[in-house]
Amino acid sequence: MSHEVVEKNVGLMAVLIAVVIAVGGIVEIVPLLFATQTTEPLEGVEPYPALAFAGRDIYVREGCYNCHSQMIRPFRAETERYGHYSLAGEFVYDRPFQWGSKRTGPDLARVGGRYTDEWHYAHLMNPRDVVPESNMPAFPWLADNELDPNAIVSRMRAQKNLLGVPYSEAQLGEAHGKLEGKTEMDAVIAYLQGLGTAVR
Repeated sequence: MSHEVVEKNVGLMAVLIAVVIAVGGIVEIVPLLFATQTTEPLEGVEPYPALAFAGRDIYVREGCYNCHSQMIRPFRAETERYGHYSLAGEFVYDRPFQWGSKRTGPDLARVGGRYTDEWHYAHLMNPRDVVPESNMPAFPWLADNELDPNAIVSRMRAQKNLLGVPYSEAQLGEAHGKLEGKTEMDAVIAYLQGLGTAVR
């Protein structure tokens, strides 16, 4: 069927437009009917503890996602380097999620437990001390900035009330004490150490 036939027949064009819209609508709507299968947390996936929750906010604030993805694709080259491919159920408590495809630095989806806290501290203070060829900037101010427990607990409560993250009142009550006297560096390290540990 040539374009000329379709363009000169308004009725045929209307039918074809309706078919295209219907197919597009089905492709967009049908997956939503199965959304609960992809939004259920995997076994072992829990909401972020207070310190890791604060670290995640700092990770986003500092723009770490601009160079580090957290999405391992289901390709052999990726799974051999980083581990099991990413699963939707790992990220149900990430708002916004940190997937992406930009990798100036390595993917961090499975970095939890791979290095010690001391390694992360040295790496964030001056990346070239542990990875001489690194082009990552240093983040020494994180070691000087103390956390604001009240603001963090308030954000956790907002996640519970507005987004349905299942924090218990006990967790929210204990959070302030777990954040007291901690630095932004402690928080970022806690966040990094938890990444990908639910899937092994």
